[in-house]
Amino acid sequence: MSGGYDLEQFVEVPDQDLICSICHGVLRCPVRVACNHIFCKTCILQWMKRQETCPCCRKVVHRELMFVVYKLSKSISRLKIKCRNEIHGCCATFPLSDQYGHSTACDFKVTSCPNEGCEVEVLRKELARHLQSCEFWKEPCRMGCGAMLTHQTHAQHNCYRELKREFEAQQSTHKAIATKLKKKLSKMQSTMLQMKRQVSLICDSLEVMDDEEDEEEGDHAGSSSAESSANV
Repeated sequence: MSGGYDLEQFVEVPDQDLICSICHGVLRCPVRVACNHIFCKTCILQWMKRQETCPCCRKVVHRELMFVVYKLSKSISRLKIKCRNEIHGCCATFPLSDQYGHSTACDFKVTSCPNEGCEVEVLRKELARHLQSCEFWKEPCRMGCGAMLTHQTHAQHNCYRELKREFEAQQSTHKAIATKLKKKLSKMQSTMLQMKRQVSLICDSLEVMDDEEDEEEGDHAGSSSAESSANV
């Protein structure tokens, strides 16, 4: 089990009363059980999953009679520890309670390059220098033209030239679209004209047919009148 703090972290060897008898590390969130023995909270809870007796005296341990020893926890938080990055050159020492604050700012912490695609890891203090030459470094043009710059293109980048090139490309695209639209419009107009001609021809044909029907009706009526006069 490893619920407690590593002994090697501490500047001075901690008192034996501060050692968890389960994990043999310095007590982390110490809790006292009914028999007055003290353990790391995580350690004793893990222990009780296997057996509900004290690891030291074998007396029965009741979870409801387990209490956090806040005063002892506060004393432990004052103990001086070494930085985890000591192996990388950090010589700082500080109270255990300041561990998180120091680790977030330690210059000797190994840090991954934030540039996408770069797998280099460097010490935090060397990150700025690495970023100056990282082949994966990119950033948008600070003038707002929208171009993504690398170390290779940054020096040669010219916003006016880039914007002009983009404008000309868009203008060419717009002209191509306009030409296509004109062709479609011309084709539609031609189709409409043909349709009008066809409709006109149909109308003319219908008028001719109506005239022929009227003539046939007139001839039929004249023949009927002649026959009636002859019979009289």
